[in-house]
Amino acid sequence: MESTTPITNISKQEIYNQAIVMLIQNNQYEEEVKYELIKKGYDEGLVEEIVNSIIEKRNKEKRARANKDMLFGALWCIGGTVATMANVGYIFWGAIIFGGIQFFRGVMQAVD
Repeated sequence: MESTTPITNISKQEIYNQAIVMLIQNNQYEEEVKYELIKKGYDEGLVEEIVNSIIEKRNKEKRARANKDMLFGALWCIGGTVATMANVGYIFWGAIIFGGIQFFRGVMQAVD
């Protein structure tokens, strides 16, 4: 039978590390992680705080990566288009297509 008494010798960092493993490495859902950590006997308020901070940091990193992809994708696409229109004798399909793909990948990440 499982004990439901709070664990007193666990540091906030240890709970944070467990939550990171569950959320990032094991790809578990936020509510599932909260439920499992509370079930282990950790303080509900502390678990909420830790999991929410991890989710917030992850979302911030995803937005930054999406913005970077959109910026560089647009630069490649525009650069390829300008170089092609400058009539230097080449069509820069690679830059245009690569830039378009990278830009729209960033858009999809931003929407997600």
